[in-house]
Amino acid sequence: MGRVIAGMTMSLDGFVADATGDVGLLYADFAELAAYPGMADTIAATGAVVMGRRTFEMGDPDSYVGSYEFQVPIFVVTTHPPAQPPKQDEHLTFTFVDAGVTTAIRHARVAAGDRDVQIVGGPAVIREALLEGLVDELHLDVMPVLLGSGLRLFDGQEMARISLSLRDIERQGQRTGFRLTVAREGA
Repeated sequence: MGRVIAGMTMSLDGFVADATGDVGLLYADFAELAAYPGMADTIAATGAVVMGRRTFEMGDPDSYVGSYEFQVPIFVVTTHPPAQPPKQDEHLTFTFVDAGVTTAIRHARVAAGDRDVQIVGGPAVIREALLEGLVDELHLDVMPVLLGSGLRLFDGQEMARISLSLRDIERQGQRTGFRLTVAREGA
């Protein structure tokens, strides 16, 4: 069975979006990032994606088929699925899960088979998955920008109980990637 990997990009001061919810400054290098050879490896290793409703709505969901980097089953954690399902094909499908992150990850692991499950956000989905002990690796990319305020990934005192160990650091342009192993309780 593959790994469950949670990943996000954050500012140097720890925000994953600015005060208005905009992530533009964190992905100013998106074209360069998409061309990075490590991204092709990640895409090839991924068998399913989990995301929250806000992440799902950040782009035009109807445009995901053929253009979103992960052309795999996507599981969206939401209590309010869209009235009209977005476009899908034999590779990229959407399943809206109203039973929480644990259920979404369980379904994603089945769909992924031996490949990895990527949790791409939002921060509440990643926090819950970490706190439930469902994440094997945490991939944090830090951009050298200061947002001053906004939405944090690691918000809340309960996050202090997550035990991480550094596995690797990689640089891609201005982006610094920290690859961390998440310790399992009792392991």
